[in-house]
Amino acid sequence: MLVPLYALDGHLHVVLTKRGEEMRRHGGEISFPGGRQDDDETDLRTTALREAEEEIGLPVDAVELVGALQPTPTIASNYAVYPFVGLIEPGRAWTLSPREVAQVLEFSLVRLRASFERRRVVRRGMPFMTDTYIIGEHLIWGATARMLSDLIERLAPLLDAEAA
Repeated sequence: MLVPLYALDGHLHVVLTKRGEEMRRHGGEISFPGGRQDDDETDLRTTALREAEEEIGLPVDAVELVGALQPTPTIASNYAVYPFVGLIEPGRAWTLSPREVAQVLEFSLVRLRASFERRRVVRRGMPFMTDTYIIGEHLIWGATARMLSDLIERLAPLLDAEAA
């Protein structure tokens, strides 16, 4: 999974995708670009970069990998997600994979942090408490929200300076 970040007007922004509603797994949910490792890939960083290029048209050579977040499990599908953080330039034109991505979302991390709330979410008829971020009509929850919480916690000193 790739966590694309860029700086614009002194603020860090993150790039997320809204998955297509018809996707068999996690349809309509907000996530970072990413997917399964191909059989011939031995490095998960390669997978993250390839998937971002396939899903949103982000060229591999346009990303500077700068670190990784904690591996994050998904509860519903029982995956282990390995998120890699990459810096990109702002103002990209996205080329969406029509089969996988309905929309690209770009939010400032300060705005996301301000929208954080632990709330009850119902998934497949089962209620549970989870981290959430809500901006407008967009609900970010589950593994993506946990990855965002990890990112925001690590970048808190920078975000505090931005918010001041």
